[in-house]
Amino acid sequence: MKELRRLADQGDAQAQFELGFRYAHGYGVSRDDQEATKWYRQAADQGDGDAQHALGVMYDKGQGVPKDYVLAHMWLNLAAAKGGKDAVKLRDLLEEIMTPAQLAEAQRLAREWTAKGD
Repeated sequence: MKELRRLADQGDAQAQFELGFRYAHGYGVSRDDQEATKWYRQAADQGDGDAQHALGVMYDKGQGVPKDYVLAHMWLNLAAAKGGKDAVKLRDLLEEIMTPAQLAEAQRLAREWTAKGD
């Protein structure tokens, strides 16, 4: 854990994802959804598709963050663009319960996020 934490603190996206996963599931640490979300977000902001998927799930379920279908869809859409098949499935399920306005907002946010990385 010390080495994982050191790498995560230095900005290693894979270590950040792994740390988030451990907090989300209570592997080697006490389960803490807010801490998991924090680490997932740091990795997701660097473009890690697994972290983007995990963060989308956290927003979908309201774990560690308020439930927010718009942000869930945005993160899942980004993960899907990286080839995440499970992200595609969950994103598509979300679309069935979202309003057209929510869907448009989620897609706008995903485009903006992608554009800032260019």
